[in-house]
Amino acid sequence: MLQTVEGEARATGRFVRIAPRKARIVADLIREKSVSDALEILAFTKKRGALVLRRLLDSAVANARVKYKADVDSLVVTRIMVDQGPASRRFRPRAMGRASRVNKFTSHIHIFVADAKS
Repeated sequence: MLQTVEGEARATGRFVRIAPRKARIVADLIREKSVSDALEILAFTKKRGALVLRRLLDSAVANARVKYKADVDSLVVTRIMVDQGPASRRFRPRAMGRASRVNKFTSHIHIFVADAKS
C-alpha cells in the first residue's frame, strides 16, 4: 500500500508495457524537479518512456488541482517509483526445432507531486 503525505497528489500507471529499467532512465531525469521543468524535459526527451511519464505527470497535476486546489506553478515532483509488473512470455521459433523465450516486461509507475512550500 502506498502512503501519501498530506498535500501530496499522485497518479499511478499499472501494467504499462515498457521495461522498468527503461522507464527508470527517464524517471531519474525529472525526480525532484518542478512540474514546469519536468514537462519541458519530457517534451524534449527522445525516449518512449517520456510519453508515458508525461501523461502520468499531467494526471498527477490534475489530481492535485482538483483535490488540493494547488497552484500548478508551485508543484514539485516529490517521488517517482517504477516497479516491475508481470512479464508476459512468448516463444520465438529458432533453428533445428528449438525455441527461445521472449519476455515482454511491464511496469507499475507512481508519480507524486506536492506543493513546494510544504
